[in-house]
Amino acid sequence: MAEGVTGTDLTRRQWAFAFALVTSLFFTWGFAYGLLDVLNAHFQTIFGIGKTQSTLLQLAYFGAYLVYAPIASLFMEKYGYKKGIHMGLTLYSLGAIFFWPSAVYRAYGGFVGCTFVIGCGLCCLEVAANSYITVLGSPKYAAARLNFSQGFQGVASFAGPMIASKWFFQGKNATSLDTVQWVYLAVAGLGVMLNILFYFCTLPEITQDALAQEMHDVGMTNDHEPFWKQYRCIFGWVAQTAYVGAQVAVASLAVNFLAEQNVGIDKPFASQLFSYCQITFTVGRFVGVVLLNWVDPALLLSMFAISCCAFSLGVAYGPGLSGVGCLFALFFFESICYPVIFTLATKNLGRHTKRGSGLIVMGVGGGAWFPPAAGSIADRNTTAHSYIVPFAGYVAMSIYAIGVTIDQTRKGGFRFRTIDEIAQKRAQLEEKRADGSEPDLDKKGSVEFVESVAV
Repeated sequence: MAEGVTGTDLTRRQWAFAFALVTSLFFTWGFAYGLLDVLNAHFQTIFGIGKTQSTLLQLAYFGAYLVYAPIASLFMEKYGYKKGIHMGLTLYSLGAIFFWPSAVYRAYGGFVGCTFVIGCGLCCLEVAANSYITVLGSPKYAAARLNFSQGFQGVASFAGPMIASKWFFQGKNATSLDTVQWVYLAVAGLGVMLNILFYFCTLPEITQDALAQEMHDVGMTNDHEPFWKQYRCIFGWVAQTAYVGAQVAVASLAVNFLAEQNVGIDKPFASQLFSYCQITFTVGRFVGVVLLNWVDPALLLSMFAISCCAFSLGVAYGPGLSGVGCLFALFFFESICYPVIFTLATKNLGRHTKRGSGLIVMGVGGGAWFPPAAGSIADRNTTAHSYIVPFAGYVAMSIYAIGVTIDQTRKGGFRFRTIDEIAQKRAQLEEKRADGSEPDLDKKGSVEFVESVAV
């Protein structure tokens, strides 16, 4: 037998406690990400830098995911989810606290370096939390579960810009870094508190061996193939890279876009409107939770991805208020994309689950190179026309979503409703046993395979 448990083995109380505890992590990186976008515009004023140079913050933050995600996944394969969370929260707090000396010495390079350390910490938390929530229960509701948890990231994402619009751009703070120091000191304190909380709390360890055995017991052996042949995961990384790059490019220049639409919007009001965009994004997440309880995730992602393509073109070429309206619609349809790509790409990976999670989180590194490309167009042309860069990312995501939908249809027929493949196969095996026929399944061989992997 494989050691450890699966999400379906937990009692209701264990499940609720683990779910609530891990969901609290989503707020931490949502808050950091929300502040990051507004700092872009603030640093342009403080340091007298252009839009392209200000996106170095994005380059550092998302570049950390590209560098550190493989390290985080290997660490968690060996030591488990809980120790990975401790490592992430420690790096998160260290990066945040060093914002203080960077502000004192007015060192833009210091802010970029600290942002890289914060990104490494949040990368660890994303590998752990996204993967844990995905496997914490029935695969049928994995996408809905992750959307719900990530909804709290959305809450924090609009809280960040709201704080920034009140404290970063008003009065003397418009040309000062004093408030930046205090905000990030509070962020560091939050990280320390969560680290202490996780140390004293019991978090059930969901192991890859237990997940693999659950699959093998119903005859699903796709994880017998090496990791590089897990094509849904590999192409999921491409889609996630393209999507996150597009999302970050949209958000990083949103304040500039709103202020340049010539409809009477200044930068403080633009920052406030950006908060409303994040609220729209969060509402979309919770709407997605409801939809994903009924609609197949790949099908719903296809619909939302195509909508993202359409509205990003609307932002790029729509004049005045029509462009602003398209921006709000774009934030709504972006909402479910990240968690659904994650769950589709890591679904039924068995012994490859943590490695696959690390690869998909590594896709967040797409945020490192899309914003500089968009910023370059914004500096040379207009901010509105820079939204053609995210359009390219949404096209790549659409191809992946439609491809998964077609693949599912080819293998098992078109489906509108979401299903639990493991539960469905288990029911089919029980029907065969009830009929007195022997299912075509060498269960003993599967168990031996899992135990050989564990060794």
